[in-house]
Amino acid sequence: MEKETQQLVQARKAYILKQENLVASLGVPVRKAGQVPPTFSIPITKKNIIVKKPDAPTSPFMPEPTLDEEVYQEILKIIYETGIEMERHPSIYRDKDEETLRDHFIMVLSPHFESVTGETFNKSGKTDILIRHEKQNIFIAECKFWKGIKIFYDTIDQLLGYLTWRDSKAAIVCFVKNKELDPVLKTIEQEIVKHSCFIKYYGKKEEGWFMFEFHLKDDPTRSVKLAVLCFHFP
Repeated sequence: MEKETQQLVQARKAYILKQENLVASLGVPVRKAGQVPPTFSIPITKKNIIVKKPDAPTSPFMPEPTLDEEVYQEILKIIYETGIEMERHPSIYRDKDEETLRDHFIMVLSPHFESVTGETFNKSGKTDILIRHEKQNIFIAECKFWKGIKIFYDTIDQLLGYLTWRDSKAAIVCFVKNKELDPVLKTIEQEIVKHSCFIKYYGKKEEGWFMFEFHLKDDPTRSVKLAVLCFHFP
């Protein structure tokens, strides 16, 4: 009888830990830099990022890190306001390739945040902006020229392939060279829902700034928040 009771207790314990593994996540601490030079007059309120950690279980398991939602939204806001300012100055974007345009955003983002790993806003390949934690990507932005919805789908697939953690954050920074911007925005808003990994459309935060939720290609339980930010660089 005592042996059976112990087995039941162990089975219940294993079940609880399994459930905790499905929902547990750690906020990765990304601190604001102490001295931020004014760039494009982007308003930044300096504050400490509070990291919330789940209660430690009695048996070991590894909670997955996640970029704090407030930090994620602030990163997107800086990207958006930087892109809008660049639209007003054609000499900044004219005849520039994706990598050069990407570097403008990194230049603005880097002074605003400090990562405990010292690896904030790394470059990866030619067009990526990364935040890494423990050698894993927790935020990635891909900078691409708009070349139609099929290439746009390929970019989404590429992003999802880079991410492994649950509750990852991502962005597509889309440079539109077309004469008219509105048809591109309508295409993205209407066609993105047809992607096989699409979960939810949260809506439009600003003109040209959309928020979506996707899941990883091989794991529907792991969701990814995806922002799409479009800038008109004709």
